[in-house]
Amino acid sequence: MALELTARDRSMLDGEQGPSAAAAMKILVAFSNAVGAGCLLDIAGAHIDGCLYHGKAGLDFVERLVEGGGRVQVPTTLNVGSFDLIHPGMVKMPAAEEVPARRLMKAHVELGCQATFTCAPYQTRFRPGFGEQIAWGESNAIVFANSVIGARTNRYGDFIDLCCAMTGRAPAWGLHLSENRRGRILFELAVPDPEPNDSLFVGVGLFIGQASGDRIPVIAGLPQPRDEDQLKALGAAAATTGAVALFHAVGITPEASTLYEAFQGYAAEETIRITRADIDHALAKLSSVPDGAPLAAVSLGTPHFSHDEWMRLLPMLRDVAPGRRIPIYVNTGRATLTRLQEEGALAGMEAFGLIPVADTCTYVTSILERLDGVVMTNSGKWAHYAPGNIGVSVAFADMKDCIRSAAVGHVVRGAP
Repeated sequence: MALELTARDRSMLDGEQGPSAAAAMKILVAFSNAVGAGCLLDIAGAHIDGCLYHGKAGLDFVERLVEGGGRVQVPTTLNVGSFDLIHPGMVKMPAAEEVPARRLMKAHVELGCQATFTCAPYQTRFRPGFGEQIAWGESNAIVFANSVIGARTNRYGDFIDLCCAMTGRAPAWGLHLSENRRGRILFELAVPDPEPNDSLFVGVGLFIGQASGDRIPVIAGLPQPRDEDQLKALGAAAATTGAVALFHAVGITPEASTLYEAFQGYAAEETIRITRADIDHALAKLSSVPDGAPLAAVSLGTPHFSHDEWMRLLPMLRDVAPGRRIPIYVNTGRATLTRLQEEGALAGMEAFGLIPVADTCTYVTSILERLDGVVMTNSGKWAHYAPGNIGVSVAFADMKDCIRSAAVGHVVRGAP
């Protein structure tokens, strides 16, 4: 199928709007041809996943666009970088690595991107609306936008997401199109009266991520979530253990008011029951240490902590009052952090070991003071990636157990 371009597309491709727009359009056209898109479509926004410094090539790509006078054409947010620009003293990074890491973050801003530096752009004022076409990178953001909001994006990787932002266009294929958003595989939650705690949503996400393959999962029987943060945790876990970019939860997510709607009238290709044993097994694989293991730190907020999650955490800290000097790192977006500071919500919290982290995350940047002990987390994503990324032993549990463990100095789970 030949790719159909508009007059404006061709103007960019021919260099009439500058060398950076031409380079971005050339790459986008090649990508669109590769995936078999018939045309390009307008997008309302973009989220760029290329701010983590992995080497010179990534920085060279962005610098070349800056040198060519490039500017993004739509509101564009930025994912986490390799550096906490708000708390630079916490980052343990040699100068030879710090300079390009900082420069990569700054270069994206010079292209006109918003300095959000969060993996949860849906928590910012740039949150898209239902049905809006967007081009987002970052796995948890993609699955949240598609599933919880009902916006439309494919899984865009580094450079392609930025090319979409530079042109304001994306290939009309995949999850941008209604017919490709129907469910394919049905998961029936076979847990009598499931308690809608955070671990349940993480466990379901881990299971469907592993079992879905490239098929869109539909979940039946999921209890109504307390808030969208539980759906955030489910989606992040599913995108961590698999390639899930969209899930439908019957009676919960916006494109699945009924089973019929979720499958767009088609039959499921396969039905899989999720039992309590399946969930327990998936969660058990996140922990490498038993209860009672000495605790070195707690890390929360992967994906970034929302304001609602902070409002759940802070009363816990006051009630439990952990005072053993075990650091409790909380990764959050700078916009959320600013709001908390303006509200005075964090006053006195350092006495309980609270350490806010912005612009990055503790599993991708050297921030933790100790890597030789156990780190406890309520994040399925953090627990999955941290052992390989930074070499720590991990204990997974609900947030309440994480805080109780910080108070007693060792891992406790299922605490009263």
